[in-house]
Amino acid sequence: MPILPAPHLALRPNPLLSTATMLFGHGPGDACCAEHPAQVAQPVPVARPRRSTLADLDLHLHCSIIGTCLSTGELRKLVPRFQPLIDRQHASDLDIHHAAVGICCDRSPGWKDINKALDTRHLLVIKRFKAAPDEAALLALWSQAMASGEVPGAYWALMTHPCVTPDARATAFGDVHMLSHLVGAANRADIRRLVALEAEADELRQQNERQQERLREQALRHGAATRRLEDEVRALRVQCRQQADTAELEAQLAQARGELAASASRVALHLARGDEAERKRTASDALVATLQGELARVGAQASAALADALAVERALTAALANDGSGTTLPPLAGQCIAYIGGRPGAVATLVRLVADAGGQLLVHDGGIEERQGTLVSTLARAQTVVFPVDCISHAAMHTIKRSCEQTGARYHPVRSASVASMILLLQRLFPQATMATPPSSRFCLRHG
Repeated sequence: MPILPAPHLALRPNPLLSTATMLFGHGPGDACCAEHPAQVAQPVPVARPRRSTLADLDLHLHCSIIGTCLSTGELRKLVPRFQPLIDRQHASDLDIHHAAVGICCDRSPGWKDINKALDTRHLLVIKRFKAAPDEAALLALWSQAMASGEVPGAYWALMTHPCVTPDARATAFGDVHMLSHLVGAANRADIRRLVALEAEADELRQQNERQQERLREQALRHGAATRRLEDEVRALRVQCRQQADTAELEAQLAQARGELAASASRVALHLARGDEAERKRTASDALVATLQGELARVGAQASAALADALAVERALTAALANDGSGTTLPPLAGQCIAYIGGRPGAVATLVRLVADAGGQLLVHDGGIEERQGTLVSTLARAQTVVFPVDCISHAAMHTIKRSCEQTGARYHPVRSASVASMILLLQRLFPQATMATPPSSRFCLRHG
């Protein structure tokens, strides 16, 4: 069943307009960015002593801001309160997005709640952008956010900054618009490459089958010709015994032998071509298998990275709850955790996070700078032992396993020495205290 747009938005094609026209003009746009009937020409914004709100921004910006800076899960909590016809459980992501954009475009009851949700979620980024005194500083902060992947908060902070200019807004809008194209193009290129290789392998297999069929037919014809020639030879031998003129018979026999040799040469040529086609098919199958293995490996890495990102998102959501007074990690209730190995910068962050969550993190580098002998005493004090498999020595891992078997403590290897891997492990070890935040898509079906 096709997805219908919201009643107050009309679906119209999106012609190739300049970025400035799409941002601040009154030309046609996409359905969720359609020009409101009551819209009038907006004056060029000037620096104001306060940040802008959704009501101050051009209507064409609402779609990209809501689709980029708020998750669908957050919108599902807000929109049904002001749009009774929207079903919180069964409405599609597109319907939720269109309804939120409509609320902001019409300045219906609820746009202030959406504005407040944006400010609350991106409070830290807004504070960082607040120090920017002019457009150059804003664009520098925006470039840093694009490089680090902190696009949602930076986009909202820049669009509502008192010093933002139309050119700066146009630059940010264009960057966000192109991100979806770049991500989609990368995925499509890999898929096209794999599909092309599979098609080539299938074509080679079909060519090989056709070649084998031709070889079988030629072999049958060769066999029939050979038998015919043998019959002729036998007849000639009989004729030779019966006739005195053997010279003519010898010439006929030589001709038959020449034809037989030519036929054998053709068969050998076709056999060589068949072997070459088989080698190409084998090489193509090996390349497809290699690419499929590489694709599976990249998929596993992407799944692990996604799990880390979701854990960090849940942790940040819990930390920002109640006006940012929560902790990043689940409550640890006095748990004593030993962290062996890792990198100094990440370890220092983990010590602070565990302490904020009510736990104690004992740190040992696994014998690089600290003595190996102190490792056992550190392990004896811990209830849980954690070590990153990519940043620890084999000797330290063996010591951890032996010590935990003797003391009965639990040990947990993590994928990497990153802070995200540790946060994901603690959320799994203490699931009853972790805020449940369902994953949600930030992808706008029309703008990305």
